[in-house]
Amino acid sequence: MFSKFNLQEMTSAFIVLFAVIDIIGSIPIIINLKERGQKVDAAKATIISFMLLIGFFYAGDMMLKLFHVDIESFAVAGAIVIFLMALEMLLDVEIFKNQGPIKEATLVPLVFPLLAGAGSFTTLLSLRAEYSSINIIIALVLNMIWVFVVVSMTDRVQRLLGKGGIYIIRKFFGIILIAIAVRLFTANITLLIESLQK
Repeated sequence: MFSKFNLQEMTSAFIVLFAVIDIIGSIPIIINLKERGQKVDAAKATIISFMLLIGFFYAGDMMLKLFHVDIESFAVAGAIVIFLMALEMLLDVEIFKNQGPIKEATLVPLVFPLLAGAGSFTTLLSLRAEYSSINIIIALVLNMIWVFVVVSMTDRVQRLLGKGGIYIIRKFFGIILIAIAVRLFTANITLLIESLQK
């Protein structure tokens, strides 16, 4: 398994997941939850998110087969979702609305949809179409460590970066996400067209 480890692939997967999970951009939401008196448990949020994401990473293929969907088609759909998430970050608009009935802050909205949401699930399976599993898993573990650190220290991170710093980081990763979405879309749409022509 480790023979397939590739630093460049792992770094690319890390950056993609870092941008999609966007825990830095979620700091204002976490602070707002705390100000409203809702408890946010950093360890619980990180562990549950990781379990959900790793579960979907391995069981996602079975789910796709159940619905007769190939990984390339899912990657194209994922590219569209990532593109829309990037538009949210760049244009300050809300496309994916959280209207769930559960009010417990650690699980909703922190675990779902902020950390382990549709975007993260889609991204993981989209990455599987391009990278080795070991590189994606290491990238995911590193992202979860980062998530734990940031959620544990939200007040300090906000003071360190300031509202302007968080805003700039959000815009920067929005642009990166659009570029990634375009690359994912073009690579997998080509594979889809080739498979249809056979």
